[in-house]
Amino acid sequence: MAAHHSKVSVIAPARLHMGFIDLSGSLDRHFGSIGVALNEYVTKISVSPAVDRLVTGPSSQRADKCLTLMCEALKVSDKVEVIIESAIPEHVGLGSGTQMSLAIGMALNKLYNLQMSVRDIAALMDRGLRSGIGIGIFEQGGLVLDGGRGKKTITPPLLVHLDIPKDWRFILVFDSRGQGLHGKQELDAFKALPVFPQQEAERLAYLLLMQGLPAVAENDLAQFGEVITQLQQAVGEHFAVAQGGAFTSPEVAVVMQWLAEQGTVAIGQTSWGPTGFCAVDGMSVADELVIKAKQQFASFLDNLSFVVVSARNCGGEVFFD
Repeated sequence: MAAHHSKVSVIAPARLHMGFIDLSGSLDRHFGSIGVALNEYVTKISVSPAVDRLVTGPSSQRADKCLTLMCEALKVSDKVEVIIESAIPEHVGLGSGTQMSLAIGMALNKLYNLQMSVRDIAALMDRGLRSGIGIGIFEQGGLVLDGGRGKKTITPPLLVHLDIPKDWRFILVFDSRGQGLHGKQELDAFKALPVFPQQEAERLAYLLLMQGLPAVAENDLAQFGEVITQLQQAVGEHFAVAQGGAFTSPEVAVVMQWLAEQGTVAIGQTSWGPTGFCAVDGMSVADELVIKAKQQFASFLDNLSFVVVSARNCGGEVFFD
């Protein structure tokens, strides 16, 4: 099939992974997770037909691997030029792998006019094996909740999508030394985990459905934050065995404790970290807290950095350039 002689651009947003709901699978569904799309970190690529295959830009190694897999799976020519304008940082818990896969898959889909959905592409790339958040984020943005994996699941179904109130801000705390578990380490960690109590999974699901989600709809950050903090504590304690504590980075843990004392809510670690996050209402509050945090933790600044981000209430974008 001949490609159109044109350039396809894709913007794929980063996300915060706020935790799993059921790690026990007592009702024969595993995982189920909640997450929020972000504005400030995106993977942006453009793909156009070329005489020779070429991949340039940040995270090009990963993109190159994705391209090979995707072209084989879609049975299309890899004679394309992929230019990566920006890439979500890798292995810090912002969902970079899934978004790169989706970006390349959706670009080829449009370039070769294959009429496939985001989910079709994700299924080909074995994305959403545990969490469906990355897929839901690309589809719709905002806050998404997926239904985990059951016996018939191809990709975890998107159950809830809500817009995040526009004044909410998240403070991210990065640790430049660490990488969250990924690849084989991550799979091994999941296998080694103890059994998650069914009662705890039930409590979290109830809190989320009857407190956390309504709070987003009614712009009640404190209530939403309380639920996310509880979810994070339960899941963090469960994963502590694999990552050496509720937080991967001890310094991030100290800072997050301090941020909680300053009145921030929704305290947690995105995915396997090492990135910590918390939420506040309003940009000025967030900026002031970051200034205070940098003074308070001046000795950590060689390794830690603070970034204020906002939620993105729309999904990924795919367009002819």
